[in-house]
Formats: sequence, C-alpha cells, structure tokens
Amino acid sequence: MNLGNLNQAQKEAVTSIDGPVLVVAGAGSGKTLVLTYRIAYLISQQIDASRILALTFTNKAANEMKERIRNLIGSKADYLTMGTFHSTFAKILRIEAPKISFTPSYSIYDTDDSLSLIKNILQDFDISENFINPRVVQSKISNAKNKMIKPIDYVNNFFGMNEDKVKIIYEEYQKRLLLSNAMDFDDLLLKPIELFENHNDVLKKYQNKFNYILVDEYQDTNTSQYYLLKLLSDGSKNICVVGDDAQSIYKWRGADIRNILDFTRDFSNAKLVRLEQNYRSTKSILGVAGSVIRRNANQIEKNLWTQNPVGEKVEIRECIDDRDEANYICKEITIRMISKKYSPKDFAILYRTNAQSRSFEESLIRGTIPYSIVGGVEFYKRKEVKDVLAYLRLLINPKDNESFLRIINFPSRGIGDISISHLKKVANDKNLSLFEAIDFIREYEGINDQIKKNFISFRDMIQKYKAVIEKFSLSEFVRSIIDEIGILKIFKEENTEDSLNRYENIIQLINAVQEFSKSNPHKTLVDFLNDVTLISEIDNWADKANSVTLMTLHSAKGLEFKNVFITGCEEGLLPLTRDSNTDDLEEERRLFYVGCTRAKESLCVSFARNRNRFGNLYPQTRSRFIDEIDDNFVEYGSTQLLKFSVKRKKIREIVSGEPKISHPHMPSYEDYSQENKILTIGSKVQHDVFGNGVVRQLSGFGDSMKAVVEFEEGFQKHLMLKFAKLKLL
Repeated sequence: MNLGNLNQAQKEAVTSIDGPVLVVAGAGSGKTLVLTYRIAYLISQQIDASRILALTFTNKAANEMKERIRNLIGSKADYLTMGTFHSTFAKILRIEAPKISFTPSYSIYDTDDSLSLIKNILQDFDISENFINPRVVQSKISNAKNKMIKPIDYVNNFFGMNEDKVKIIYEEYQKRLLLSNAMDFDDLLLKPIELFENHNDVLKKYQNKFNYILVDEYQDTNTSQYYLLKLLSDGSKNICVVGDDAQSIYKWRGADIRNILDFTRDFSNAKLVRLEQNYRSTKSILGVAGSVIRRNANQIEKNLWTQNPVGEKVEIRECIDDRDEANYICKEITIRMISKKYSPKDFAILYRTNAQSRSFEESLIRGTIPYSIVGGVEFYKRKEVKDVLAYLRLLINPKDNESFLRIINFPSRGIGDISISHLKKVANDKNLSLFEAIDFIREYEGINDQIKKNFISFRDMIQKYKAVIEKFSLSEFVRSIIDEIGILKIFKEENTEDSLNRYENIIQLINAVQEFSKSNPHKTLVDFLNDVTLISEIDNWADKANSVTLMTLHSAKGLEFKNVFITGCEEGLLPLTRDSNTDDLEEERRLFYVGCTRAKESLCVSFARNRNRFGNLYPQTRSRFIDEIDDNFVEYGSTQLLKFSVKRKKIREIVSGEPKISHPHMPSYEDYSQENKILTIGSKVQHDVFGNGVVRQLSGFGDSMKAVVEFEEGFQKHLMLKFAKLKLL
C-alpha cells in the first residue's frame, strides 16, 4: 500500500498496528487521513475487515470516513463495523437484549422522551415542578449514569439539596424504562457494560470479533465509554485512540479529559505518536491559537507548527454592542466576497451560545446573504414528526408508555387525563404497560363505555398494522399509517401558515422514509427508528449549501472554513461564567482554541463593549483570552473612529505564571469607567487588604449588592459592597 503522501509521524501512526497506540493529533494535522489510512493498511496486512471496529462521535464523520476507505480499498470497506458509540452498541443490544431483560425491538428515548418520563414521575409522585425542576433531575440522572453510578449508590456520591428525592425519581425512572422496554441515550453505553460483566461468553464473543479497535476524538469519551473500550480491548490489546487533549470541550456532557491524559498509564506498553504539523491554518492563526492554549496546565506536551504561509494577521475587533458586531461582520463578509471572490460557504460565524445567533441572522437577512444555522430545532424533534414516529415506535414496541401517552389522544379521541389516569391504575394493578392494560379496560368501572370503545379502537388499529408490518415496503407501510391517522388532512383543513408548515414536515418525513428504504433495501422499521433517534444536529448540516454557516463553537469541532469569525469574546460569555474553577476555565480556553483552529485563511475575534440582555444594554469586559494572545500575530481595531489613550498594565497571572498584558492598540474596559463614578462590570477598584482589582460580576440591589472582583495577584473574591469599602479608581 502506497503511504508516500504521509509525513513521518503519520506513517508511524498508520503502521503501528500492534498493541495500544495513542495518536495525539493536533488541530489540522491530518487526523482523518491517518484513521482512514490506518484502517486501509490493516486490511492490506490481510486483516479481515469484519474484525475491525472504528468508533466516531458523529454519523457524519463515520459515513465520510467509510467513503474514503472505500475509495482506497474498494468493497472490503462494507464489512467494517464503523459508527458512533451509541449506534454501534445499540445494534449489539438489538442482538443481545433478551440477556438483560429487554426485547430486540426496545425503544430508544431521546432527551425529550426522557424529560417527559421524568415529568410523568413527578406528577405521579405529587412533586411540583416548582419544587424540583425536571430538567435538573434529568441532568443529575444523566450525570450519574455517565459516571456509572446506579440509583442505589446515588446519595453516597452526590451531595446537595433534594438528592434523596432525586434518588427515588432515578430508581422509578429506571423501573419505568424497563417496563416500557426502553433505554435512554446513556443506557446505550451502560447496558452493554452490564451485558459484558454478567455474561462472560458474550464479552468473549465480541472480543474475538473485534481484534482491532480504533477510536476517534478519544478526548471526548466519558467514564462508561472508557470502561467499554477497556473491556473490549482486553482480549487482543490492539486499540488505537486518536485525539487532542487541547480540543476536549465536552466536560458538561460527561467527557473526562483524564481518559486521554492517562492513556499511556491505563494501557500498559502503549505507544505515543504525536502529529504536530498543521496543514490547515496560516502561521498567524496558529500563533494566536498556540499563545492562548499554552496557558493550560493540564495537557500533553506538543508543538504544533506549519509550513503554510504567515498569512494576514488575525483581527481583534472591538464593537459598540452586539448589533454593531453583527453589522460589522456582515459588512466584512460582503467586502471579502466582492474583493477576494469568496463564496458564502467560505465563512463561518461561531458563538458560545445559540441565543447569540439572532443579531447575525437579522444582519445577514438585511444584507441578502444566504446562511444556514446548525443547532436550530432539529427536524426529527418537531412535534408533528415526533407524533408520527411515536405511532411507529408503538407498533414495534407496544410496551412503550411514553409513545402511548403521546398519541393516545392525537388525533383527538375524546380521551382525557382522567380516563388516562384510570388506565394507569389498571396498568399498575396488573403490572402491565398502558397498551396491554387496554385488554382489561372492559371490566373497569371508572371509565364510561364510549371512552372504553375509543381505547379499544386505538388498540385494534395498532394491532392491525402490527400484523401486516412485513407485508409492505417500509415507505408504503409508513404512508398507510399516516393516511389512517388523518394527520395530513387535519393540517390541510386548518389552512394556517403553521399547519401548512407542519403538513410539509410530514411530507418530508415520508420522503425521508422513502430515501432510507431505497438506500437500505434490507433494513427494517426498527433500523429507521434507530437511525433517526441517534442522529445529531451536525449530521443534518447541509455542508454543501452555498451559505454562511452559523453555529456554536461546540458544533464547529472537526470542521474547517476559509474565514472564521469568533464572536462575543467577553468575560461571562467566552469564557462562559460558571464556578470559575481551573478545570472549567481550561475547558473554555480549549473551546476558544477549537474556534481559532477552524480557520484556514483568515480569523477575526470580536467583542462588544455592551451587550443587549433582557431588553437593556449592559457594559461588558473583553475576554481574558484576548489578553493572552501574542501581539505579534494580531491587528487591533474598533468599529468606532475614536482615539483612546491607554496605558499598558500588568494583569493577573494565568496558570502558566506568565504576565498578561493589556494591548496598547485598543481601549481597555477598565478605562471606560474612569469618567463614570458608578460601579459597573469592568470598573477598576482598590481594596484596603487585597489591593487593586477589576469588577467581573455584579448582582443584587441596594444593601444586598455583591461583586466578584479579580485582583492583580490572580485571585477572585466575592464581596458584599456594603462592607467591602471599595474605592473606585
């Protein structure tokens, strides 16, 4: 196999096929190329493709990689097992489900289904949502599962208000999932562990099947994913993980950066290969990214470099407010498209939170520039689409109580909450699912005869279609169900803009089923539901469209664009205000680094002096990350044609112990407050004990007003202003 187009480090990563291997792949260093060639190389060494397991974090990445491998080695690529962790182990569980008390047709609950189940539990336990927020409960349960903590051990591992009640809800949540023959996303990783630990023969079966394991984006794995990999690789020891600790940005989703930092310790005799040559960005862009990320203490040592040109300097742009920021970026895109012949698809606008997209959308619309957003309301999460999918899920899994509750009165059958509560009682008394309980509804006296008939009619319809599911093509079957429900007729008769949009969404669902059926003639309704439940927002991104891309920094990981704008670089936004601990700050810095390294030719970092929140403008402080950038790689500017006199000044020390300097070419927020004797975010203050500092946060009113002040020595203090006696400088 010809490896002539690989550099020396890449060749080493590709050809080191025996034993544990950690490939630390810096941004733009050819990670996908290495993974692709490594799999092709394995097969060229007479290793059966069916014995290779490759795990990615998005379906999009898996499909693209598989296509590249197919171009290298042909049809042998079809025998690879390649996909996301969740989709791969969901398929294994379809085969082995009976061993852990599920059936192969189990439902997969997405985050909306999971939340609905939690709300139903709170309602049944007579717990007010004002007392315990169901989303908080959902987050706590997911966090526990990511750490492999079972309900029985919950209270011993988490400390806080209402944890005893969360434990009870968690226990009931798991019971109801089992009763509904359903798993949530976290279970798709936990249940395989349960399967392998309790059935050694099954573990051996998959250890023997997968002699070679490859993992992409290893820095984003959580505890359960790490443990699964340990179990599966314990047979052959042939595991290769590829990732970059500098791009670990999913701690909030359970990712544990220690997995990659400790790989060479966790896997004995592991080989470490560093990919340090960047092929994507200019020297200026890489210089900016490198000068910021080196402030982090927790990282694997590497030296990212490039042979690319120096390129234009990175712009640091100060704006009056968020509207001014959006208008400036829109104008800059227009100028570049005219003067440098760029297309809309060559631009990406990145932000920390989805809420920031509105001002950019408005400016792009006014500028008649086409754009697409990654992270809007996902197609398969729209109500009318989920309603139809609930019918399909109930058909293959009649135990699915959440799907049953979603559609029992849609379209309206005159079945209200009281009737459903009576059915729940029947189900609880007989330990049945709600659908199964309908068989006993006739003998129940609490429901009138007409409602009983409506329940039975619904059951009969589901059973009728369940009996003929294999007699029709998938697309014909789904269209028949939709016609029977009458949902298209309902939306058409309403004849409002909203109802017609919903009508079009159902048509798009029918088209999606047809396309799936055509592309996968041997796959079933279970496969279709499995795919659509596990699809991510980035999988839906139309990257071939000629439009400006708007997305969060998290969504941008793994992508690249010729021109990138990182917006909203202000304290409290990027870095996002959290608990201000070192781990969170380092993750926010890694997120900024990810944004910078998406850019190939130009990068602009912008911040606003004021930001509109809750209808009012609030003064902002530029991000500390801007102050960490090496002056040699940047050019400063403001959207205001004003002159400022600013003194260079030492600020805090960040992690590495090196001083951070305010840039002389641009105004510092600290200086804006000098003529304003009202304490604001960014005000310079003096404390009798702690010395000089800058106000980072303000909260409360009157005598209860508090401030978070960051002092020159690098520490923060939470102060009650009434007693702090701060002097405004």
